[in-house]
Amino acid sequence: MTRALRRAACVDDLRRLARRRLPRTVFDFIDGGADAESTLRANRDDFARLLLKPRFLVDVSSIDTGRTVFGKRHAMPLAIGPTGLATLACPDGELALARAAAAAGIPFTLTTTAGQSIEDVAATGPGSRWFQLYVYRDRRISAGLIERARAAGYEALVLTVDVPVVGKRRRDVYNGFTIPLRWSPATVLDFALHPRWCLDVLRHGMPTLRNFDAIAGRQGVQSHATLMNSQLDPALDWSVIDWLREHWSGPILVKGLLCVEDALRAAEAGFDGIVVSNHGGRQQDSVPSSIAALARIAPALTGGPALFVDSGFRHGNDVIKAVALGATAVLLGRATLFGAAAAGSAGVRHCLSLLHGEMSRTLAHLGVTAIDDLGPDCLEALP
Repeated sequence: MTRALRRAACVDDLRRLARRRLPRTVFDFIDGGADAESTLRANRDDFARLLLKPRFLVDVSSIDTGRTVFGKRHAMPLAIGPTGLATLACPDGELALARAAAAAGIPFTLTTTAGQSIEDVAATGPGSRWFQLYVYRDRRISAGLIERARAAGYEALVLTVDVPVVGKRRRDVYNGFTIPLRWSPATVLDFALHPRWCLDVLRHGMPTLRNFDAIAGRQGVQSHATLMNSQLDPALDWSVIDWLREHWSGPILVKGLLCVEDALRAAEAGFDGIVVSNHGGRQQDSVPSSIAALARIAPALTGGPALFVDSGFRHGNDVIKAVALGATAVLLGRATLFGAAAAGSAGVRHCLSLLHGEMSRTLAHLGVTAIDDLGPDCLEALP
């Protein structure tokens, strides 16, 4: 572990290391949000409206952060969520994330738009892996991806539904960010000021959407991205669960819900899990923060699907608050990408270690000895 990584005391420190290492164009692609980024900010700010309620004179000499998800015990109420083209953060990309997740005893979710293939990630060794899916206009593409994930031993399917059309991120517009990366005097200077990242690209090649190699052929990331965007299906509706059940026998999660009505509809439709999510504030601005949406959705779902949440999680306190509100687990996005950008798999492991320590200390101060014992009585809302 490098000296800089050892000195990183929180996820925000990892973010600073990532910002230093990555070209601005790439960092802003990872860090940025849709339009004016009000939802991006709310994803962080709304945690401050929930206060923890400390309780003392309780024996907290032993703390259990374990959590059972879909019948499997994990070390923490965390999973690494799906994030596109993690190879922009570090050359190993999803391989680094998957290895770190396995070492920490939590699931890793591979996205359809990954820089590493379904099979290559599965080959990293033992570990709990989920696969995130977009259902495309041409159902044969999605069916093929599902079959590959099933054959490679992935345990759960995560259907993302909050991208009927691609959102607009102003930072990407201002930076001229495109897939593939487009060369201009500004980007050439930007890249030149970050020689380590450039050397990685020269050594390993430009990132590409590897899961589309067999579909679009090895014609480069431009043809892959064009195919993916053209295949987004704005006509997708709730009947998709029936189609998914024909192709997948394991747990199916629906990711991207923000209102009680949709959560109840998902439970009625038979989804095994719901991920409360605004896509990290990257798709639509002026929508609720995920933690605020979770606070409304959780009381309405009793004995229904497992409830997950993502977007804005940077500290173990955030995770504790989400579980206390009713979440089964939290899916991490930018936090672990910052770790990957800072120091590859070691950076991701350090990120997860920081979160584990923060969760353990918080539980001790709450007088709660196990994650499973958290509830709304552990929180207070600001007036």
